[in-house]
Amino acid sequence: MSDYGKAFALMRDAAQGPWRDYTRHAFVEGLKDGTLPRAAFMHYLRQDYVFLIHFSRAWALAVVKSETHAEMLAASRTVNGLISEEMKLHIGICEAEGISQDELFATPERPENLAYTRYVLEAGYSGDLLDLLAALAPCVMGYGEIGTRLAAEAASDTYRDWIDAYSSSEYQEACQAVGELLDSALIRRLGADFRTTPRWDRLCQTFRTATELEVNFWQMGLTP
Repeated sequence: MSDYGKAFALMRDAAQGPWRDYTRHAFVEGLKDGTLPRAAFMHYLRQDYVFLIHFSRAWALAVVKSETHAEMLAASRTVNGLISEEMKLHIGICEAEGISQDELFATPERPENLAYTRYVLEAGYSGDLLDLLAALAPCVMGYGEIGTRLAAEAASDTYRDWIDAYSSSEYQEACQAVGELLDSALIRRLGADFRTTPRWDRLCQTFRTATELEVNFWQMGLTP
């Protein structure tokens, strides 16, 4: 497994079942061996573009919730990566399939997408940076783990552009930066023994719920 920091590893271990369901989902395995129907992939990709719009807003909220310049820098770099790089991947693939950027932006949002994105935003609105990061982490790091595994195991080049994007050194560095932000934010607010504080279990539950919503998102991708 990838090393994205101490807190992430602990949260992942506390959500082992959902994490396995998420990172080993049938949709992911279809990306790996190329058996995922193209219609399902394009349906997912359009929904994921809408997801990234709200995810970018959530990371912008992380700037608002930051307490230090270093936290603000880390959050703003993530926003820039999402808007400038990750969304560009979706636009390029969709344009190659004859879907314009305007059509992509106008994609109707599925309920599974709505549930996940608003859960993440609500974590930030009603909580602090820790609540928000616990809800954001499964997507960021999960895709990093999936990308790394699929780059090593893929038996088909059908979805190589997607796999390359999430296994790239740039994306892996972004995952590590988010892991460092999570660790430092926890220590700053709760102390070095953050696992012994009353808030830790609640943060792990937020991480777990977000992971379960990721599972639902993949499942949605299989049902255009």
